[in-house]
Amino acid sequence: MIKKGMKVKIMTGKDKKKEGEVIEIDRKNNRAKIKGINIVKRHVKTTKEKKGGIVSKENFIHISNLKNIGKDKKEEAKK
Repeated sequence: MIKKGMKVKIMTGKDKKKEGEVIEIDRKNNRAKIKGINIVKRHVKTTKEKKGGIVSKENFIHISNLKNIGKDKKEEAKK
């Protein structure tokens, strides 16, 4: 089972063979967001609070395309 904070390797897709840390998990759709992986560009409209422009951010990737390669931070902290 993949949890937040675990180190995973990408098995398929444009980021194949890259490694990263799980930031967020969407259990309902079986997807995970990995730090620095599956970067997409979003066009953001200017508002009173935020400046607009083109923003790069991580997008979700299906859990079946991930392989666990390390322990999560919580388990390492216990040792």
